[in-house]
Amino acid sequence: MIRVQHLVKVYDGVKVVDRVSFEVEEGEVFGLLGPNGAGKTTTMEMIEGLREPDEGRVTIDGLDGSRQRSAVKETIGVQLQSTALFDHLTVEEIILLYGSFYRRMRPVKELLRSFDLEGKAKTLVKHLSGGQRQRLAIAIAVVHDPRVIFLDEPTTGLDPKARRSLWEIVLRLRDEGRTVFLSTHYMEEAEQLCDRVAIMDAGKVIALDSPAGLIRQLATDSVVEFLPEKDSTVGFRDLDGVKEMKWSEDGTAVVLLTDDLQATLRGLISRADEQGVALSGLRTRTATLEDVFLKRTGKRLTEG
Repeated sequence: MIRVQHLVKVYDGVKVVDRVSFEVEEGEVFGLLGPNGAGKTTTMEMIEGLREPDEGRVTIDGLDGSRQRSAVKETIGVQLQSTALFDHLTVEEIILLYGSFYRRMRPVKELLRSFDLEGKAKTLVKHLSGGQRQRLAIAIAVVHDPRVIFLDEPTTGLDPKARRSLWEIVLRLRDEGRTVFLSTHYMEEAEQLCDRVAIMDAGKVIALDSPAGLIRQLATDSVVEFLPEKDSTVGFRDLDGVKEMKWSEDGTAVVLLTDDLQATLRGLISRADEQGVALSGLRTRTATLEDVFLKRTGKRLTEG
């Protein structure tokens, strides 16, 4: 449905997007992840037609993104990171306004029902909650019944309940057969929603697979974290099952990636006793997409 070929964007002599290529299949939720400055927003804007690439080509549903831009606009819907809405129009009026920009429009009542806004049809936009505004922003992105929908960090700033409500909407869009291209700052969101994710760093795509596939590439199932009493971590690196040992970002905790949690815990406790090292804050968890991202980029997703 989306084919991105060797996209390049240069600002002040620096390639902020450096020959990025990937494909998005019809009917999937595709996630684009990257730390701030990785080039993901510029990449999305070039795919959406909001920014002209210096090199490369984008096709959407077989349409050339540069030469057939008008046709592409009828095919895609875009929810921007920040959507400016008219505060003194009602929800219904906003939907009718945006629907008038296209040759076809979904029924207003259908959109209100789909996005849980039926009780807000006559409410002024300025009186909506953050979650309601985001649902409205997505509603106007699909007002013309597009086949491809771009969602740029749709749940940023929302409380957990509103975020989960948006997740349900994204999955419903996919179930309707639409292709969803999503950027997010929440790893749990990417794991829950995305069929595949691409990780960008320094203008390049450095990894692309399903969330589960990327986690498998770590060659580890579990993570063990603890706070040592003193700097005596060399003796923990060769424990049974340990694939990698590193420090946490703040430099206070030891992190062990392991594919045999029980063997690693037995060895860890035994080794700590032998070395006279007290362990505090010991915890275990399943490896996540956050671990993949940290290993690939050396940063957490929310870092600059």
